Amino acid sequence: MWQPQGLPLPQLYLKDKTKLSYSTNSQFTHSQLYIVYFKTNNNLEPKVYMKEKLQGMSNLQQRVIAAVIAIPFLLFCIIYSDWTFYGLFAVIAVLAQLEFYKLVGLDGNEPLTYYGTLCGFVLITLTFLIEKGIIPYQNYYVLSPLFTFIFFIKLYKAEDEKPFKNIAYTFLGVIYVALPFALLIVLAFPTPDFQFSWQRPLGCLFLLWASDTGAYFAGTKFGKTKLFERVSPKKSWEGSIGGFVASMLVAAILSYCFEDLADWQWYICGAIIVVAGTYGDLVESLFKRSIQIKDSASTIPGHGGFLDRFDGLLLSIPFILTFLKLF
Repeated sequence: MWQPQGLPLPQLYLKDKTKLSYSTNSQFTHSQLYIVYFKTNNNLEPKVYMKEKLQGMSNLQQRVIAAVIAIPFLLFCIIYSDWTFYGLFAVIAVLAQLEFYKLVGLDGNEPLTYYGTLCGFVLITLTFLIEKGIIPYQNYYVLSPLFTFIFFIKLYKAEDEKPFKNIAYTFLGVIYVALPFALLIVLAFPTPDFQFSWQRPLGCLFLLWASDTGAYFAGTKFGKTKLFERVSPKKSWEGSIGGFVASMLVAAILSYCFEDLADWQWYICGAIIVVAGTYGDLVESLFKRSIQIKDSASTIPGHGGFLDRFDGLLLSIPFILTFLKLF
């Protein structure tokens, strides 16, 4: 066991606060530990980990706490300026892509985690700068050699027994995670004069949250008829109907409060998010079941990781953007 020079070994306590003698040979399970006291300046200062407290709460309580903390921050970043909007979703995209590659690695694969994430970040950054009118669209050509280097890098990975499989997973991380977030940025710049519109992306997030919340409560209360039991045993048709109703109610509110889209367009966007978002959730569930895990991470209490929270958005945005561009 590694110990910093000059610091004593930590004192360990059980859940009943009974003090234990500790040595470098002692073995304790994670569930046994209650508080770790570190001695600094001759005073014992308790560090109670919030994660332990959150794990003792219900899933709904964790979701509420996460929403109370996260939603005001998200609203500020989306509404304040186009730069904060970009910064928010660039960070979320990077974290989600890292989660994706981590999950792929759990199944014994070796994607180019950091280079693939770099490619995704460059894609999102280029999209923002081009849509904002800072650089011309010809800069998209930078992506061609950037992606081609994935093959070159794998060429020198002599220990990789299945290089093309891992090349495919590297590209999949960019396409499945980074590309939808880049399209979300395109959605926020709907006019040729490079004007930023926060109403469209924020409205889509409201619709997504309404769909998820309605599906959660309706499925918990009334869920009996399985929607896709082979992939996600807990999802039900009743939950999907509840998500649809909630999404339509929010679409009605958006059509009254937001001016960027016509009333009927908000309703269509809501329907797209319910359908494509449900499939997005099922696709991620299929992916997680293939490597036998429940959540992509535990970053967001009650929700799992960033992939779990935004999986519905990943497959919805391409359809929403196409619909709004054509109609």
